[in-house]
Amino acid sequence: MTAALVAGLLAGYGIAVPVGAVATYLVSLTARTSLRTGVCAALGVATADGLYALLATVGGAALAAALQPLLGPLRWASALVLVALAIRGAVTAVRQYRRHRLATRTTPPPPSPARAYLSLLGITLLNPTTVIYFAALVLGTRATVALPALEQGVFVLAAFTASASWQLSLAGGGALLGQALTGDRGRLVTALVSSAVILALAGGMLL
Repeated sequence: MTAALVAGLLAGYGIAVPVGAVATYLVSLTARTSLRTGVCAALGVATADGLYALLATVGGAALAAALQPLLGPLRWASALVLVALAIRGAVTAVRQYRRHRLATRTTPPPPSPARAYLSLLGITLLNPTTVIYFAALVLGTRATVALPALEQGVFVLAAFTASASWQLSLAGGGALLGQALTGDRGRLVTALVSSAVILALAGGMLL
């Protein structure tokens, strides 16, 4: 049981800690909205990691073989989604900045917590890094697949908990960033920098 717990925690932190495009978007989203929205978005990421951990434990090597042909399309789909998010974030930030300065319209409402959860869940499910990571976990850790059902459950829960704790810390950082950059110009710069980073990371997926 302890071995399954430790293995799950290591697997969860292993996929969550590297800061990539999804983490960058999570921090930026929280900074632009609220901690509540960021927490829901963070749980969406953790849910996707938990689902892949579950599939890894019950699917075995057959899952990895089935996912292999899909990695290319998933990489393109994920890159396109991230590019769209980056462009939308930059355009929205510029529009809000201009509208506020011209005082002609109120800013549009931020995404609801439920929408943030579903958006980050979908983005993470499409993230080829997540797919590749858990496929490698299946192929490289036969013992994980051979665990009894109870210990498999402990492994999945531990992986979800580890991912959730890290994503929630990122959301907290985003909330602090948002409080620090309360001015319109600060939020504009933050959004544009985040969009540039996401575009660069999305481009790196296709190289």
